[in-house]
Amino acid sequence: MCTLDIVKALKIASRYTFFSIGLLLAGASLATEGPKIATKGDPALGEILYSKGDSTRNIVACASCHGPGGQSISGTWPKLAGQHPGYIYGELVGYKTGERANAVMMGMASALELQDMKNLAAYLAKQPVKAGTAKNKDTIMLGQSIYRGGIAGKSVPACAGCHGPNGAGIPVQYPRIGGQWAEYTEAQLIGFRSGARKNAQMNTIAAKLSDTELKAVADYIAGIR
Repeated sequence: MCTLDIVKALKIASRYTFFSIGLLLAGASLATEGPKIATKGDPALGEILYSKGDSTRNIVACASCHGPGGQSISGTWPKLAGQHPGYIYGELVGYKTGERANAVMMGMASALELQDMKNLAAYLAKQPVKAGTAKNKDTIMLGQSIYRGGIAGKSVPACAGCHGPNGAGIPVQYPRIGGQWAEYTEAQLIGFRSGARKNAQMNTIAAKLSDTELKAVADYIAGIR
């Protein structure tokens, strides 16, 4: 694997994180890199690897956890269908290099080449997104308020400012989050809050959320589309 490719991939991985609140300059830079990632991926090859894995390289099928077409069956594993290819690619690179820590995913990504990651990203980006459901009617208004308007008194910005009113995100800048399992979103926010998951902007934002606020916005996100 080319050292220059790894360096470039690391730069991309460091800019893409779930719920990232990036700087304007970073967004402008990503705008020049994202399309290159997307056009180099082969969705047909990505589908094969995602659905069947590759026993010759000890690669387990992604579908075994993330479900057919990126539709996982529980919040233990995130839904990946319709995710922006640059985000998928960046996170896989992060797992492979150790920039993002998760024992299972680091093991899975270790066997992947950069082209495998691009192929998987291209395949998942083409899969239809299925709507989720908010389950807690008692916190829906709180979650909506935080997502749409933030919390001014705590200097918490609106999630919609980067991820859009329906959670679709912004290609090459911010990931899709709408319809994601509430349990998964909550776990990621807790990780950001504790520092277990690294991202300067999200570490700062999540640290300002109470347990109630964190759960409310995660549940609200599950129901937007």
